[in-house]
Amino acid sequence: MNKIILTFFIALGILFKINAYAHTDHYKNIKSIEMEIFKDNKYIGFSKFFFNKTQKKFEVTNTTNFEVKLMGITVFSVISEGLEIYENDQLIYFKSDTVQNDKKKFVEVFFDEENRNFKINGSSYKGTGNLENIIGNWWNHRLLQSDTQISPLSGSIKKQSVEFLKKEKIRLYENEINVEKFRLKSTDESLPKDKRLDFEIWYDKKRAMIVKIRYKRLGTWEYRLKKVN
Repeated sequence: MNKIILTFFIALGILFKINAYAHTDHYKNIKSIEMEIFKDNKYIGFSKFFFNKTQKKFEVTNTTNFEVKLMGITVFSVISEGLEIYENDQLIYFKSDTVQNDKKKFVEVFFDEENRNFKINGSSYKGTGNLENIIGNWWNHRLLQSDTQISPLSGSIKKQSVEFLKKEKIRLYENEINVEKFRLKSTDESLPKDKRLDFEIWYDKKRAMIVKIRYKRLGTWEYRLKKVN
């Protein structure tokens, strides 16, 4: 089950490389985003993002909570709290704490302005990362334009590639949406196959939002964008 959460929270350069900018201006009129989480088409929990904007800073708080039951017994559960802070669209701080079953995971990321990199202190990685890294949370559509991401669970750095698949219309909570479909995959072939990223991602270009994510790991998992306030 550890392998599930390693891929689940990880959270794309399509045309070019970028720094750790989030285009936070796209979210200036949004207060919150709620995603529901499903396993094998059964609701198991949620991931909610709350946005707070000031003149200089943009803060995103995240609460994720889900559990998987088998014959009425909880076999896998996650409770996670996170905070991202941007200044002038630059990530300057990130912190998260997660309890996966009874195991604690954490990550703290600082922007080092002098050295122009990130200082990372995580449960699976401690060191530096370049500014091309994006925090791998699903609210940030710039994930679809990055070659690397920092795990919001443990701080590990993941190399990735993104492939545009097609344009299509999908039905989501009784609404039909025109979307672009992508596939995000790990590029590090030294990783064991069960630890590589392999996500299908549906992106609503009109709203500049990721609306659905799907991957397979001991079943089919999905994030679905339920509500935007």
